[in-house]
Amino acid sequence: MITVITCDASFLVLWTNYEAKYHLFRLYEVSQIFIIAVYSVEFYLKLYVDPIGYWANGYNLLDICIIVIISIPTAMISINGLHYPYLNIGNGLQSLRVLKLITYSRGIRALIEAMGQTIYTVNSVLALLFVLMFIFAVLGFCLFGVSDGGDVDNWGNLAVAFFTLFSLTTVDSWTDLQRELDDRNFVLSRAFTILFILLATFVFLSMFVGVMIIHTETSIKKFEYDLMLERHMKLVEEKHMILKQHQEKIVMLMQSQKNAGYESFSDLVKNFKQTLQHDDPMILDDFGTSMPFIDVYLTTLDNQDTTIYTLQELYYEIVHVLSLMLEESNENQEPQPENQQPQPEKTAYG
Repeated sequence: MITVITCDASFLVLWTNYEAKYHLFRLYEVSQIFIIAVYSVEFYLKLYVDPIGYWANGYNLLDICIIVIISIPTAMISINGLHYPYLNIGNGLQSLRVLKLITYSRGIRALIEAMGQTIYTVNSVLALLFVLMFIFAVLGFCLFGVSDGGDVDNWGNLAVAFFTLFSLTTVDSWTDLQRELDDRNFVLSRAFTILFILLATFVFLSMFVGVMIIHTETSIKKFEYDLMLERHMKLVEEKHMILKQHQEKIVMLMQSQKNAGYESFSDLVKNFKQTLQHDDPMILDDFGTSMPFIDVYLTTLDNQDTTIYTLQELYYEIVHVLSLMLEESNENQEPQPENQQPQPEKTAYG
């Protein structure tokens, strides 16, 4: 499905080139029929597997919307031909079909869930920003939107003032807006502009970005933890599968013991040892092949590896401390002058 979605996006890129669309028109039409067929088959298969739970998944509803969007241009052409007045809108909506990739990417889904969790906090920040823009829009209209010598193009009414404040919030060409106010000799224009940029951009917009970053980081950590937990569960399942296979082999061996008429497991082992070569593995007592012993043995190996790793780190730390002590002792030792002769050692006879 990821390959089909990638091919669909590639054909969509070729469709934007008029020359390629003219020469590959038939190929494009056939590819659209094939892609619609693949998406439809996927929809019916998922619906067949889980008819009720299918509608509870939001990503499945997104797939349905994409199928409808793909069918819009074909339906328009079949109804009114190529000269349908709103055909360009239907063709433009075809770019949304790339969103189908979200269904098959766990990382993208994690980011979308993080964005969904920030809705309540972000709404509060946006509400505060709207209140701030409303106050400054009314204030800017009263100060700079007067009809006599005012900047009517940017502050003439409340809607235009809101758009101007949005440009100041994004710091987009704010110097040009300020220059127009300076040309009209408004005294408070610079203080007005600087105060709004400080509040809107450096406070509220930074708060908005900070909230998004915090929730995204939390979602990524949760996603990584889920992946680690999933890998751990797979390892546990593989471990249980191996232990189960060993247990089944032991049961079969014990069953063969009963069928052969041996009195005990030791007799079976002795009889089996007589058929072994010097390099063949030996079967131990039944205690060594029991499930509790295997579990304890594997746990002991894990603890032994942890202990060895800890001792290795301790040895490295001891060596590091000793090397530091040696360097410090070499630095503290003063070198003897060249002309100074070493004094003879005193003996027991003086």
